[in-house]
Amino acid sequence: MNNGAGRTTHALLGALACLTMVAAAPTPKAAPLQTATFSAGCYWTVEAMFEHVRGVRQVVSGITGQEVAAKAYVRNTTGTSGGAEGVQVTFDPAQVTYEELLRVFFEAVHDPTQVDRQGPDVGTRYRSVLWVANDAQRAAAVAAIAALERARAFPRPVVTQVAPVGAFSPVPEREQDFVKKYPRHPYVVAWDHPRLDRFRTALPSLFTEPVGG
Repeated sequence: MNNGAGRTTHALLGALACLTMVAAAPTPKAAPLQTATFSAGCYWTVEAMFEHVRGVRQVVSGITGQEVAAKAYVRNTTGTSGGAEGVQVTFDPAQVTYEELLRVFFEAVHDPTQVDRQGPDVGTRYRSVLWVANDAQRAAAVAAIAALERARAFPRPVVTQVAPVGAFSPVPEREQDFVKKYPRHPYVVAWDHPRLDRFRTALPSLFTEPVGG
C-alpha cells in the first residue's frame, strides 16, 4: 500500500468508518478479554504493530493454519492451506474493538493486496489471513473486506483470506518481541521502524507506547 497517497488513506477511512462507529458502542467494563489471530507477513512486524494498539494486552508470535483445509476458506485466493506466520492478540474489548483491530490490520500493519508475500518476505507462509474465532469475527472480517472493495480503497484487489482459527504454535522465546529486543537489527531498521512511524501518524487514536516499550 502506498501510505503516502492521500486518496488511498481517505478511501480507507471512509470504507471502515461505519464499521468503527458501530463498534464504538459502549462495552461493559467487566467484559472478558478476547483473542484475535492475524497473518500479515513476518510475525516480527505484525507483533510489533499490534503491541502498539491501545487496549491490546498481549501479542504472541507463532505459526498457524497448518490444519485448515483449503475448502474451509471464505476467500481462498491462492488455494494454500499450509502454515502461516501469525500472531495471537489478546485485547480488552472495553478499550479496543475487533473492528478497530481490523482497521489497524488493513490500514497500518500490511499491504492486503500482495499475494503470498509482504515486502521483502515471499512465500505462502507470509499470506494475508484473518483467522476468525467465531461468527461475530467472521461477519466483521467479511464486512470490512467488502467495504474496502466497494470503496476501491486500494489500487489492486484485497486478497486477504478469512478462515476459521485452528492450531497455533508459538515460536521460541528468542523470536518473541523481536523488534523490542533487537531494535538495531537490519531488517527491523529498514522495515519495522518506518512502518511503526506510519502507524503512529495515520491512526494516532489507536496508537500507544506499550508498557516498558
